[in-house]
Amino acid sequence: MHVASDHSSTASDSSKLNSPEGEESPILVVDDSEVSRLLARQIITRGTGRDVIAVESSRLALDILSETAIAAVVTDLQMPGMDGLELVENIRIRYPGIPVILMTAYGSEIVAMNALKAGAANYVPKKCLAKNLVRILNQVFAVVDEGTKRRKLIASQTERVSRFEVENDPLLLAPLIIRLQDELAAFGIGDETARMRIGVALQESLANALFHGNLECSSDLRQEDERVFYRLADQRRMLEPFCSRRIRVESDVNRDRAEITIRDDGPGFDITSMDKPFDPEDLLKIGGRGMLLIRTFTDEVRHNAAGNQITLIKRR
Repeated sequence: MHVASDHSSTASDSSKLNSPEGEESPILVVDDSEVSRLLARQIITRGTGRDVIAVESSRLALDILSETAIAAVVTDLQMPGMDGLELVENIRIRYPGIPVILMTAYGSEIVAMNALKAGAANYVPKKCLAKNLVRILNQVFAVVDEGTKRRKLIASQTERVSRFEVENDPLLLAPLIIRLQDELAAFGIGDETARMRIGVALQESLANALFHGNLECSSDLRQEDERVFYRLADQRRMLEPFCSRRIRVESDVNRDRAEITIRDDGPGFDITSMDKPFDPEDLLKIGGRGMLLIRTFTDEVRHNAAGNQITLIKRR
């Protein structure tokens, strides 16, 4: 049998608050009005079957949150001391996974709107508690539950292989890079800075496959006037055999490493030139920094014999 507790004056011992293993976490009700606390507590207990902890201030609510796992917070907006809006802001910062439902009285609509912007999940007018509170709580729990299942599913994934066949459109490169960075993030490959650097390496590799590989535009054209280079690229995108060529990208990511292969349909390059020692003057040339950045920002780089494929490897 579930017991609804009212902690009206002080926070209780944490051993009394923690739910037994396998039992659903309680819902926390916060309201300075004893009558309102009792009403909300009864509605929630009868409608959800969950335990309810009820306190009369935001300060006590934060004490409870620091001691036990709470499924959701149902709070009044207008309270002395720290009001409901401040409580929402604190919960969003300290306990971002806990949804907050607002109980609003007439005249508090503006404050409620601010609280929703600050991170509250939903609101219920106090005059409609009996009709709507349980329904809204169940809606919120459904969303939270699906999110938890999704995170567990993602965490259980051991490998993800993605394949793309991309036409010669420069506007497609950025969204493709973001998609690949997301795959690295899902498996914890590198921190945010490392993934940003890998993004740079991918940009260089994809641009090389597009402009130099499929469209066969020489980087020498960029040294004098880049407009000539890009004008030629735009023209060739509409002409055969260039317009039929594609960039093929395969991403194989697991918990230990990411391996991304980029292949174009162009004639390829002399890969022996890619093994030459780094020349500082390359930094002064437009397009001369590409391979340096690729090698610097990844752990290993491979080329196929034809010179129209590059593989970037980043280890955990």
